[in-house]
Amino acid sequence: MTQTIMAFGDSLTWGTDVENDSRHAFEDRWPSVLAAGLGDGCRVIAEGLGGRTTAFDDHTAPCERNGAKVLPMLLGSHSPLDLVVIMLGTNDLKSFISPTIHGPVAGMTRLIQIVRSYPYARGSAVPQILIVAPPHCVELDSGEAPMSGRELAVSREFAPAYAALAAETGCGFFDAATVARPSGLDGVHLDAANTRAIGQALIGPVRQMLG
Repeated sequence: MTQTIMAFGDSLTWGTDVENDSRHAFEDRWPSVLAAGLGDGCRVIAEGLGGRTTAFDDHTAPCERNGAKVLPMLLGSHSPLDLVVIMLGTNDLKSFISPTIHGPVAGMTRLIQIVRSYPYARGSAVPQILIVAPPHCVELDSGEAPMSGRELAVSREFAPAYAALAAETGCGFFDAATVARPSGLDGVHLDAANTRAIGQALIGPVRQMLG
């Protein structure tokens, strides 16, 4: 039986290539690397969008970026799902959205509630959830702060805050900062090697959760 995983995230999941002002090749995006590593019997659906937040509106955006608003639709269109991998929160830290860790934690909590309360079709089990703490933001090569006013210190709080939430809610947890570091060009986005590293590192945790 094929097991289906949805990778729900922002530009780090979509594959923004800040070095070339484009998008990473399909095979370099972390959901693609994860799928290749899991092999036959698993399908990974990539649902990444640049600027997506956990649960906050961004009225400066050209499309809906509030993850809590679109997640129910995606659960419905892609179900049945065995696992939802969520890597979000970096965009919550924009200075005009939620510049403290409390926003991403509240938003991630809401996403967990949505996954677990959605009225799935008869016979479909509620998917498991793997929370992934995003890589830390870094200082730009020029010495400036990361784009959009994100605070370096707050981005380092993702792992402990999300790990505590995962333990409290019975979700899986992985810290992407242990394997990936953003480019100094904007302090947020990843080069191809660091993007691939996340997919490679998630193979083990995902296999363990899927049994």
